[in-house]
Amino acid sequence: MQIDLDYGQTGLSAEAPDENLVAVLSLRTQRPLEEPERTLRDALVRPYRCPPLAAAARGRKSACVVISDITRPVPTKFLLPPLLGTLEVAGIPRDGITILIATGTHRPNAGDELLQMLGSHLVSDYRIVNHAAGDRESHTYLGESPRGVPIYVDSRYLEAELKITVALIEPHFMAGYSGGRKSVCPGICGMETVKVWHGPRFIGDPQADTGVLDGNPVHEEALWIAKKAGVDFICDVTLDAQRQITGIFAGDVEAAWLAGVDAVEDVVRARLVQPADIVVTTSAGYPLDLTLYQAVKGMVGAIPAVKPGGTIIIAARCAEGIGSEDFANSLLRSGDLEAFVEMTYQEGFFVPDQWEVHELVKALRHAEVLCYTEGIAPDDLRRCGITPIESVEQGIAAALAKHGSGASIVVIPKGPYVVPFVATPARAGAAA
Repeated sequence: MQIDLDYGQTGLSAEAPDENLVAVLSLRTQRPLEEPERTLRDALVRPYRCPPLAAAARGRKSACVVISDITRPVPTKFLLPPLLGTLEVAGIPRDGITILIATGTHRPNAGDELLQMLGSHLVSDYRIVNHAAGDRESHTYLGESPRGVPIYVDSRYLEAELKITVALIEPHFMAGYSGGRKSVCPGICGMETVKVWHGPRFIGDPQADTGVLDGNPVHEEALWIAKKAGVDFICDVTLDAQRQITGIFAGDVEAAWLAGVDAVEDVVRARLVQPADIVVTTSAGYPLDLTLYQAVKGMVGAIPAVKPGGTIIIAARCAEGIGSEDFANSLLRSGDLEAFVEMTYQEGFFVPDQWEVHELVKALRHAEVLCYTEGIAPDDLRRCGITPIESVEQGIAAALAKHGSGASIVVIPKGPYVVPFVATPARAGAAA
């Protein structure tokens, strides 16, 4: 059977043997908004549990609008013009508006990337700045969270009289779901905050997982920190498999976001009767598979679908290679990833992006990982604990040789956008 995988900007087709294929896990079909422009304007006027955006903006002299960086397929250039227009009509001058890119600990976005994200009109007419987590002087300290996370937030955001975030709600492998509070933490928090919030104590918790909110310390602290920093209005969206807008959730940072999460859960959860021997997956294509750092999400997302000791085959373009210099060095120079993870528990030890090494090791502990990519040299993949393959078909053949000719295969074309879960038919019927 031919399987079409999300890979880079072009996609990738591969063949999987029919006799072994037990399931292709996909997003549930959903209808895109028929009139997204009208829905957006209505959402700004009738938001969840807060005043309309125009009312919130009235009397304010400045605003900071936080947007996602290039690694998220947020339709920002569609969302911002009506939102910014509302602010200006309400009396906030254009030169009082700052668009702040929530890079978290990622690299800044500039040049053609800004044009792709925002369009030429917004790039030329508005002040656009990148958050810089490592620049402590550009942050303000707000105390500690309930679990002892030091809170450093971008001062440009805190100084604005009106605080707005724009994001995408999708599954997230540590925080349950993205969007909402994550635009603030980690989006515009300092490294001092992120290194604790993303530290072993939080991401090592079993509840810090895809689709999990109750008892998830990563989610709970992020929400607390966002509320501490203050969020006057959010405008989050949900997308279908073709990245068309299916919902717009504007208003209160918690209420609007939870409404979006409810909508997403109905779409992303995919049932399996039992885990498979082999899972073929992706990192959802561009822009999420720009680096191995991001592709780890596809590996971890596949864990519920594969048996312990099974094989995960991932196709990820990785056009920008492994990722940040810190992440690459942690993988390539450690020599022993398990030993590196152990060091992160030592008092005073910290390397930026170390949390993604934790997540990679989580996948490697559970299953063998094979990777097809054009962006990383085979020897470098091996040093990361990952087996390089020349094609998805080669990976499938190697996995079948290992697990037997009758081994079961599950395919997840959109990788971490789909949340696999195992339930017997009886349990699934009861849940429905």
